[in-house]
Amino acid sequence: MLKFLLVVVIIALAVYGCVMLVDRQLNGIKRPSRPRRPQPRRPIGPDDDPEFLRQLNRRKPPKRDDP
Repeated sequence: MLKFLLVVVIIALAVYGCVMLVDRQLNGIKRPSRPRRPQPRRPIGPDDDPEFLRQLNRRKPPKRDDP
């Protein structure tokens, strides 16, 4: 008797799941999804930063032409 009840419960759950799946598809209801997190800004490397490159030229001491 217990096995029969267990089989009936499993079949009922399977039928319920199928009916709910079809109902969601027909009504267009989607499961709630997680909100997307904004992507963190990547740091700019010094060789990609135009301001850094400008400062390199400013900091450079003038060349001396000593023989």
